[in-house]
Amino acid sequence: MRNIFLGLGSNIGDKLEYLQAALKGIESLHGTSLLRTSSIYATEPVGNKNQPEFLNLVAEIESNLSPQRLLAELKSIERDLGRRQTERWGPREIDIDILYYNSTITTEKDFQVPHGEVSKRRFVLVPLAEIAPQFQDPISKISLSELLQRCPDKSAVRKTELTTRLQEH
Repeated sequence: MRNIFLGLGSNIGDKLEYLQAALKGIESLHGTSLLRTSSIYATEPVGNKNQPEFLNLVAEIESNLSPQRLLAELKSIERDLGRRQTERWGPREIDIDILYYNSTITTEKDFQVPHGEVSKRRFVLVPLAEIAPQFQDPISKISLSELLQRCPDKSAVRKTELTTRLQEH
């Protein structure tokens, strides 16, 4: 299935290396292919502002894993890369979120698709709109480019030159 979008972010240690390792882990998942990635963006932290800036990107994948199984595999990749549970919105080695799983809408106790914060976060919407501007949010039925224009978040999101280094690996 296409139109599965993942958000990746890191703000501790070698942030680019964590992003690269996470993408390799995603590519290695059974029945899963990495289709494309956005540019890498340097972004202000949300919530706890007293931490280093993040590197963020969005990846589009296709996978025959269910949303729940995919989430379990992504959390396993995070743990394998050294992710430790800390405070909410705190510093992290790697964070991988399912932003959209096609047009699926799922609300469970610890799992929501689309991700509940997508429409409120420029660090997610800017890279999403870069690679899939016409994709429609299944809840609002609004395109990603329109969601970005309407986004109340005004935090800094700037494209970096690191994208070429990511593509070299």
